[in-house]
Parts: sequence; structure tokens; C-alpha cells
Amino acid sequence: MQPPSPDLSIVIPVYGGKRSIRQIVARIVQLYAKERRVEIVLVDDAGPDDPWQELVSLHRDYPEHVTIIQLMRNFGQHNAVMCGLRHARGNYIVTMDDDGQHPPEEIGRLIRGLEETGADIVYGIPRRRGHARWRNVGSAIVTAFYRLVFRTRITPSAFRILRREVVASILPYDLNYTYLDGLLAWNTNRIASVEVEHRPRSEGRSGYSLAKLIHLALNLFTNFSYLPLQMVSVLGFAVAAFGLGMGTYYVIRYLTGTITVPGYASIIVAILVLGGLQMLALGIIGEYLGRVHLNINRKPQYVVRNIIAAYEPPSERPEDASL
Repeated sequence: MQPPSPDLSIVIPVYGGKRSIRQIVARIVQLYAKERRVEIVLVDDAGPDDPWQELVSLHRDYPEHVTIIQLMRNFGQHNAVMCGLRHARGNYIVTMDDDGQHPPEEIGRLIRGLEETGADIVYGIPRRRGHARWRNVGSAIVTAFYRLVFRTRITPSAFRILRREVVASILPYDLNYTYLDGLLAWNTNRIASVEVEHRPRSEGRSGYSLAKLIHLALNLFTNFSYLPLQMVSVLGFAVAAFGLGMGTYYVIRYLTGTITVPGYASIIVAILVLGGLQMLALGIIGEYLGRVHLNINRKPQYVVRNIIAAYEPPSERPEDASL
């Protein structure tokens, strides 16, 4: 007989948070395990500090609550979270970072937000971000792209709570270029947010560079929208219309005998502008084709090396209770 499903699952991708993850897990268990059946799914995303042995130790210390998963290599935050979601069994599922910036105390605020609003997803939005200034710029770019693509005012965040139903709706997606908030927005419009505390990192630095954040924004555009292709089409049409107008203008001047000798500068400018537009168009089309190519070849979303699952204590197992 299967043990009852947890009331609350908390999925944490671990990358560079080896020294902070123990305190986070201990605080979650202290705060919520007495009132709810709590499951914590820790996904080792092959971080630079090699956290696996620390996760094994956490499982030994909290065997009823902690499930640990080790990936074969670094697949990225969103892919690691998808792995954790597939192994989470709770009715409510929280995702959060491993660096201490998402306080476990604020999980209760997310739960209340979900229950009070009836939403499928509630994001925890920082009152004041504890990131570096360049990191805030990168996050602002991703947020702007998200709002443009999905036509919403919601600000996505890695600190979120999900209902089991919306998680089940995105699990069939097994392709590599994963943007979790885009998948969620595809499947529900019942999305809310609450303000939460956002603490500075306890140590180390973010695994996201500005380049990685821009790459994430590009994934958002190319996976969930063909707006870049439409923009290139509109730009190409505008340039073609401008070229046709200028051609007509110079033909008329030629026929009326008022045309001057063509200059070198105008020719070079035309070549550079048209050549730049062509390269831009080819680059955007290439991004789409490259993703199609890799997904057709089934580039894996993630590959699991090892799983050690949480288990119910013997005193709570039905077969033991009947003895």
C-alpha cells in the first residue's frame, strides 16, 4: 500500500549552495513538518562545489522528508526544476533557490496566497531585491520579454507555489529548451503574486551571469513566440518599401535629366544596411532551426545518475500498524 501523498513538496535545484542548503532544509522541517506532511526534493545540478555528499547526509538526517536526485551533468536551473517536479508528490509544490535568498518563513505566505486567491500559481515577488545591480538588469530583461510574449503584468520568479493540477499539465514536456514560467503560462491564466522578503546571498555568487540571463530571454522568445520572425518580416517589408520608393524617385530624376552622379557613400551605406538586415534575419531563423534540430535529435532535458527517495517511518506504515 502506497503511503499518503505529502501535503507540501518543496523542490530545490542545488548549484553552488552546498553550504546553505542544510540550514534551509532544517528550517523548512522545523516550520512546517509538524502541521503538514512535507517532502523536500533536492536536485544536484552538478554544481561547482560538488554537493552530492552533503545531500546524502541531509537524507540520512531527514529520511522521512528529503528525496535527493543527482544529475549526470549541469543541465540548467529550469531543467533541474522539471526533474524535481516529476518526483514531487505533494498537492502543493513550492520551488525555491538554494542560496538562502528565498526565506523558508515566506512559504507560508505563498500557501495563503494560493488558498485565498484560488490561483493555480502564486509567485513570491521581492519587496526589495538582494541581487547585484547587473543581475537586476538581466532579470528586468527576462521579465520584459515574458510580459511581452504572454501579454501579462505578472512578474515571474523562481520562488513560486503550484497546484498539483498545473504541474501535471506541464510534465509531458520533455524537450531540452525549458522555460518553466512559459510552460505554466501556456496552461493556465490563474496566476497571482504576493510580496515576500528577499535576502542577500548567504555566500558565493549567482550562477546566472548577464549573458546567461539574456540567453534565457532568447529561449523564452524562440520557444514560446514567433514574434522575432514577425519583426524581421515587418522590418524586411519596410526596407523593401523604402528601397522601392527610393528606386522610383531616382528613376524619375533620371528621366527628367536632373540626376547627379551616384556617390560612393550612398552605395556603401545601402550595402551595409541591407547586409546587416540579412544577417540579422538569418541569425534569428538559425536560432529557430537550431532548436528544432536539437529537439528532433532528442537532446535530453536532463539525465539522472542517482535517486534516493524519502520514506515513511516504520511506525506509520499500515502493515506495521496492524501487528
